[in-house]
Amino acid sequence: AAAASHSQSKTLAGSLGKKLTVAHHPHAAMDEPCVGTSMTEFARPDDVKSMTNFEIGRTCQCIPDPLISIPGPLSLSSAPWIPHGADRISCLPDAILRNIVARLPPKDAARTAVLASRWRPLWRSAPLVLIDTHLLPDYGARGPLIVGARYPRAVTDAVSRILATHPGPFRCVHLTCSVMDEHQDELESWLDILAAKGVQELVFVNRPWPIDLDLPATIFRCTSLVRLYLGFWRFPNTDGAIPRPAAFPNLRELFLSCTTVNEWDIAFMLEKSPVLELLMISGRPAFSTLHLASDSLRCVLIPVTFFDEIVVVNCPRLERLCQCAFVIPTKLTIGHAPKLCILGYLKAGRNTISVTEDECPTLPNVKIFSIGVEFQDDQDVEMIPSFISIFPNLETLHVHSAEGHQIGASVNSKFWQEGDPIKCSLQTLRNVFFYEFRGSRSEIDFLKFIAEGAGMLEKLVVRVAGECSSSLSVATSLNFLRFRSTVCRCEVLPCPGLRVRTPRYKYKASYDLSLKDPLEMPYVVVPQMFR
Repeated sequence: AAAASHSQSKTLAGSLGKKLTVAHHPHAAMDEPCVGTSMTEFARPDDVKSMTNFEIGRTCQCIPDPLISIPGPLSLSSAPWIPHGADRISCLPDAILRNIVARLPPKDAARTAVLASRWRPLWRSAPLVLIDTHLLPDYGARGPLIVGARYPRAVTDAVSRILATHPGPFRCVHLTCSVMDEHQDELESWLDILAAKGVQELVFVNRPWPIDLDLPATIFRCTSLVRLYLGFWRFPNTDGAIPRPAAFPNLRELFLSCTTVNEWDIAFMLEKSPVLELLMISGRPAFSTLHLASDSLRCVLIPVTFFDEIVVVNCPRLERLCQCAFVIPTKLTIGHAPKLCILGYLKAGRNTISVTEDECPTLPNVKIFSIGVEFQDDQDVEMIPSFISIFPNLETLHVHSAEGHQIGASVNSKFWQEGDPIKCSLQTLRNVFFYEFRGSRSEIDFLKFIAEGAGMLEKLVVRVAGECSSSLSVATSLNFLRFRSTVCRCEVLPCPGLRVRTPRYKYKASYDLSLKDPLEMPYVVVPQMFR
C-alpha cells in the first residue's frame, strides 16, 4: 500500500510538473496582453466585455486569502552549512509536517512524496489545500484570467486528477481558472468529490462565458462547508427539487458575486445556515428588494447595490452593513438590529433611511457612519442633517465629497445653525474624515460647523481631491477653523490623482471583523498638520 501510494504521488507530481511548467504548452499558453490587464485600461465602459472584465476584477478582489505559501527565491549560498547533512525537518512530528505540506502549492506539496520514505504518506494524509491559480506557470501572479485570455485547459485536467487522487479531507479549494461550460462532466464530478471528502472552504468562480451557467444542486450536499464563495453562476432554484438534507450547519461566510439568485434563494440560505455570520452579494440580482432576517448574521457587504430597497427585518447580531456604490436610488429600512454599529456608504440624494422600531426611531448603537454628498447640490447638502440625526451616539463620520453637476450651491452657513438634532449628534463625535475636498464654500461651511460644534472631536482628516491645488495651500485656507475641542488635531492629506465618484473601499477590510473601522480609506502619505 505504501508503495502504491508513493507511486501515485510520484506520478501526480511528475505530471503536474511536466504539464504546467512548460511555457509554450498549446493549452497552457495564454494571451499575454489580456492576462492581468488593469480594469481601467478598457476603452468603452458600456462594452459588455469590458464590464465583464471589471466584474471579474471586483470578484477576485473579494476572494479570501488562502493560508498557503507561493514559491519564493531560494539561495543555497546563504543557507548555513549543516554537518553530516542532518535532516532536522524530517524529525518533526507527523502533525507538524502535514501542516507544512498543507501550506505548499499543490505541485510542491505532491512532490514532497519523492523526498524520502518519511515524506511519502504526508501529502495524502494532510488536509488538501488546492488553489488552481498556483498550477499556472506564474502561480497566478499576473492577475485574474479575464475575458480574451487563452484558457489554460491543463489546469482543469490537473484539478480533476488532484481531487480524485487525494483521499481528503479538503480544507480549502479555490477553483477560478476554468470555463465550466466546456466541462459539464467535470463540474458534476468535482462537486460530488468535494461533498464526499468534506470540503470546508470552497471558492468556485466560473470563467465566463456564459456568465449565468447553472450551478448543479449538488452544491447542497457540501454540508461541511464553512466558507462558500460563488462567482458567475446561476444559483440552483431552491423552489425546485434539491438534495436532502439541504443544510449548511457549519457555514459562516457566504459570498455571491455576479451570481443570478432569487429572493427566495437568499431566504433559503439564511434559514439553512444557522451559524452564518457574513453575507456578501455583488452584481445584479433577479429581484428588487433584499430582506434580511437571521439570528446569526454579523456583517452584510454589498459592493454594488442594484436593489430598490434593503430591509433589515430581524438581525439581532448584525454589526455591519457596508455598501460601496449605488447604481439606482435605494431605500434602506432598519427594523430590529440592536447591535448595528457600522453603516455606510450612503449617498445623499440617492438613498433614504428609515427606522421602523417603534420604541426607538433612531439607531443609538451606530458609532461609525459613511455618507457621500455633492456639496454643489442644495438638495444633497440639506439631507445631511436628516441622516446624521438618526445616530445620536455617532463617534466617527466619513464624508465623501462627490463631484456634482451643479454650478454652485445657495446653502449658507446659517443653515447649519438651525438644526438641533444634528447638533446633539455632534456631542459624541470624535473623528471626522473628509474625502475629495475641493475647497468649495459649501464644503468649508460644513467643516466649520463640525469644528465649532463637536466638543469631543479628536481628529479631523481632510483629503484633498487630486485635481485641486497642493495640500499645503488647502491647509492654509483652512487655518481659520476654530475648534471647540481643545485636543483636536487636523491633518490635510493629498488624495491620489485619480478622480473617483464613489469610495474605493477594500472589500476584504469590510468583512474583517477584527478591524475597528473598515470604512476608513488609508493612503500612504506624509500629512500636512496644523492647529
